[in-house]
Amino acid sequence: MAQGTAHIGKDRYRTRIEVGGHTLTADEPESLGGGNLGPAPYDLLLASLGACTAITLRMYAEKKGWPLESLDVALKLSGGKDDRRIDRTLTIEGLDAEQKARLADVAERTPVTLTLKDGLPIATHLAQP
Repeated sequence: MAQGTAHIGKDRYRTRIEVGGHTLTADEPESLGGGNLGPAPYDLLLASLGACTAITLRMYAEKKGWPLESLDVALKLSGGKDDRRIDRTLTIEGLDAEQKARLADVAERTPVTLTLKDGLPIATHLAQP
């Protein structure tokens, strides 16, 4: 399964993330005291959902032999603690209405979608000195 690390030093909120053999930078916007040097944590969450959606739907279309030209996934996180939600809009080119509807249905069951909908236990431990 996936694994990664996040490191923050004295550079305010800039965080170096290493995951999947790639290095990313996360930060907070200047309005929240950060340097805006990378996406904020919720932006990264949306990026994960968007990437999983796009990749899964491309794989599905290829498996079916469908002529998918392009797929755009627009995501918006809204609400507060008690009514937080993600709205996802798919823009699909190259397919007929029935194929588009099928991809919208498949989007509801992508791995990251299901993880977010089902929730995920998180166990936190302190490293041993």
